[in-house]
Amino acid sequence: MYKRLKYVLAIGAIVAAAGFSLAASRPDFALGRNIQILFNMFREVSLSYVDSVDTDKLLEDAAAGMVENLDPYTELIPENKMADFEIQTTGKYGGIGALIRKSGDYVAIAQPYEGFPADKAGLVIGDKLLAVDGENLKGYDVSKVSELLKGTPGTSMKLTVEKLLTGNPVDVSVKRERIVISGVPYYGVIDGDVGYILHDDFSEDCSDDMRTAFEKLKKQGITSLIIDLRGNGGGILQEAVKILSMFVPKGTEVVSMHGRTKSSDATFVTQAEPLDTQIPIAVLVNSMTASAAEIVSGALQDLDRAVLVGQRTFGKGLVQTPRPLGYNAFLKVTTAKYYIPSGRCIQAIDYTHRNDDGSVGLVPDSLIREYETAAGRKVYDGGGVMPDVRLDPVYTSRFTMALYGKGYIEDFANDYYKRHREGVDADTFELPDGEYGLFVAFMQDKEMDFESETLEAVKDLRKKAEREKYLDRISGELDAIGEKLKDDKNTDLELFGDEIRKLIGDEIILRYHYETGVARHTALHDPEVRQAVEVLKDQNRYRQIVTSQDTPRK
Repeated sequence: MYKRLKYVLAIGAIVAAAGFSLAASRPDFALGRNIQILFNMFREVSLSYVDSVDTDKLLEDAAAGMVENLDPYTELIPENKMADFEIQTTGKYGGIGALIRKSGDYVAIAQPYEGFPADKAGLVIGDKLLAVDGENLKGYDVSKVSELLKGTPGTSMKLTVEKLLTGNPVDVSVKRERIVISGVPYYGVIDGDVGYILHDDFSEDCSDDMRTAFEKLKKQGITSLIIDLRGNGGGILQEAVKILSMFVPKGTEVVSMHGRTKSSDATFVTQAEPLDTQIPIAVLVNSMTASAAEIVSGALQDLDRAVLVGQRTFGKGLVQTPRPLGYNAFLKVTTAKYYIPSGRCIQAIDYTHRNDDGSVGLVPDSLIREYETAAGRKVYDGGGVMPDVRLDPVYTSRFTMALYGKGYIEDFANDYYKRHREGVDADTFELPDGEYGLFVAFMQDKEMDFESETLEAVKDLRKKAEREKYLDRISGELDAIGEKLKDDKNTDLELFGDEIRKLIGDEIILRYHYETGVARHTALHDPEVRQAVEVLKDQNRYRQIVTSQDTPRK
């Protein structure tokens, strides 16, 4: 260890001296000075800190800190995180094809992907993983178990599983496969002739999934199309260009990039012959529609090729390029900004201050610029893409999210699955009143470490009033408000019953019909999908929007 540390310090001294000499010959003398200070800090902490330190981790943290204040997306990707980065960008990995979650002392199957090894081996949601190849998993967290399940495609493992339906432990042999997660988990026809495509992410080859889905829907006689990009965080730019090429003429400019250097500049035009340039399209977006998903939705709006329905999008218009750093580490660095056909940048002007739900905060009028679509409609920059048909966001209470986060909703859905082996209809299922009553009873002995945002605000107001000497005047009123807002589990179960019922219903459908069943149910019953259908069915309204309606300024 001591020899290794001496080597690192010697290299650091050489680098620091070289940087210092180089900078001293230039006006920016501070560069060399700061490099020397950095390595002096490293030396002193390594040799003098009261406890022993991991010098590798120290330098890795220093490298990560170097980019911490640049933007939210520039980051160091060390070798041990490259596998996760590859999964994010390609949607492919070697494993069993299942999501897992913590369940007591062990980890359980949270969702098997249909047709992949976990599913083919008969694993269902709620099956508890006890051991992998004889290694007891008690006390392991989700990330540790995930590492054990992943591996080279074609290799086999023995899982010891406590089955949900019987409670008995069994050994199951599972062969790992190359898991390829489709960017289009569901597509289908709703309302007779409206095509619906749920698009989850822009991972590698997702455009092929989109093309296949659209071609099959066309054969089924659709006359209009909904593309659901809600919650789609984006991904590979080239996939976005390929998807756009399906709906606009060949040779259309759909996005450009401009950065600090000429090498970062690029213009992208569609290369393939389109599948359909006339079919009416509605695109569903929300505050978590980001990056490549914003390029698709924004370009379709700028080209007057679709009506956007929902909420303002996230506003992520920065381009990241992976740069090799040696030793299998990479720097994912922001090198440019995206610009869609009208010339506007979708990047939020202020990406450090967002609303609690992640949406773009207030943008001053003076910073918002006006642009025009191909038909001359007014659109604006400042952050994200504003929809043509603006809908209020659906709010899910903190109480409901706490229920889900603690696994109570999933546990109850598992119990329902055990009691109802006859299955449910994915198209029509709604949680019966009697079953919700059972859920309320199920919750009676469950702990809920929960406090509403409103009650937190009242407590914060009390502290401020005490500091500013106003508390004596308003203490009684604050006590009364606090008592009315006091979090009561049964009251909240009644108050937020509708949204809790929906989550329980989705979890139950998932157990019988996989993710496609939940997506199908959403397509048929979601209010925002219904709004999109109404726009497409009203030809005059659709035509008026894409030819003459300006988008809201903010």
